[in-house]
Amino acid sequence: MKTPRSNEMKGERIAKVLARAGLCSRRQAEKWIEAGRVKVEGRTLTSAAVTVTPKSRIEVDGKTLSAAGQTRLWRYHKPAGLITSHRDPEGRPTVFEHLPKSLVRVISVGRLDLSSEGLLLLTNDGELARSLELPRTGWTRRYRVRVFGGVVEARLAELKNGLTTGGGDYGPIDAKLDRIQGSNAWLTVSLKEGRNREIRKVMEHLSLQVNRLIRIAYGPFQLGSLGRGQLARVPTKVLREQLALEAIKPKDEYD
Repeated sequence: MKTPRSNEMKGERIAKVLARAGLCSRRQAEKWIEAGRVKVEGRTLTSAAVTVTPKSRIEVDGKTLSAAGQTRLWRYHKPAGLITSHRDPEGRPTVFEHLPKSLVRVISVGRLDLSSEGLLLLTNDGELARSLELPRTGWTRRYRVRVFGGVVEARLAELKNGLTTGGGDYGPIDAKLDRIQGSNAWLTVSLKEGRNREIRKVMEHLSLQVNRLIRIAYGPFQLGSLGRGQLARVPTKVLREQLALEAIKPKDEYD
């Protein structure tokens, strides 16, 4: 997959720079600028139509934005019971509260709901995160799913053609029965879109109740033997090979 980067020395729009720093989306950055929260070289911005370079001094809410570091990606084994959000109004525990304090500020690539577990990709590059979430990347998300109810393999096979339910339209899903375990069954489910609670809603349409959902792969990245709650950085070489990011150097001090 190609994710081209512009020549940063020529400058980039301020909203894109804030997004790449993982602070917010470009749209949110524009709202922050309208609210007077962003300064460049000491001047409060009133418009997002501003180009900055790596040498520009940028402040957000009075805090200086650090120079963009090297793009990095981590694999994290999310336990059930954590939400994929930096803050929760209901006070529920979050993924980010359970990460090492020494870790740089990161954001997630996609989400896993409260009761789901397994592979969650984390990155310090907001633009990269949003790029990898788009269906056009063509990356397959693969899950082990335990369901309660009577599994009809013919109905699972029909999911390859997509599905329209009262909850919306869903793209092709590859679902295979692995084994029956008492009143439950284990399935391997693969899809490319990954909409909110998609697997749970589709299984409900088949009169099956999901009682465990584990993501085991996101594109070329695997959960593998990563223990629950463990974090592992993707080596720079692997990141370059899989993402073809020009901005990533072949070697750094962490490899």
